[in-house]
Amino acid sequence: MTDIILHLSSGGGPAECRWVVARLARAFVREARDCDILCEPLEPIGDDPASLLLRVSGTGADAFVDDRSGTILWTGQSPFRPAHKRKNWFVGVSRVETTDDAGDLRETDIDYQAMRASGPGGQHINKTDSAVRATHRPTGLVAVSQEQRSQHANRKVARLKLALLLAERAETAEGEARRAAWDRNQGLERGNAVRTYSGTDFHLKKR
Repeated sequence: MTDIILHLSSGGGPAECRWVVARLARAFVREARDCDILCEPLEPIGDDPASLLLRVSGTGADAFVDDRSGTILWTGQSPFRPAHKRKNWFVGVSRVETTDDAGDLRETDIDYQAMRASGPGGQHINKTDSAVRATHRPTGLVAVSQEQRSQHANRKVARLKLALLLAERAETAEGEARRAAWDRNQGLERGNAVRTYSGTDFHLKKR
């Protein structure tokens, strides 16, 4: 069974979009459970993450991911600015390629450092050096993973995060406005949402 990695991104949008990312991740986990599909975050969800990675697996995972890939719209009052007139907030969802040939990312350019996991989590937290910090020497970019149970798994996730960071860096350098692996706000297709949620309970609107 192949795991599918989903990337949820606020696209560099305001705090409201980051707030939507966190609630959307929880909505996806809930929806997957109802479909007997495993969907779990690869990192802490938090309150307002700029982006999140989710692992999806099980029978029907491909269809589940396809139905949610693209621009997601949440309609509602800003939780931070009650007087704000804007009611539509957009985030991007995309499948992440997990192959080893991730563009300019070469294994020989990465330094891995084991570290002790910290913060809320399972029983392994603060008891083993399972967390991993990955540093891309040519650029100085750093990614950390500590949510997985083994150092090997955290190493894979940290490398995946580095690949996404490099993709973002490359898109920025090239000045491209299209949506890339790491979605930017101007790349989100506002008029073409694949799913629309509303309210603080993230109720899915029927088309």
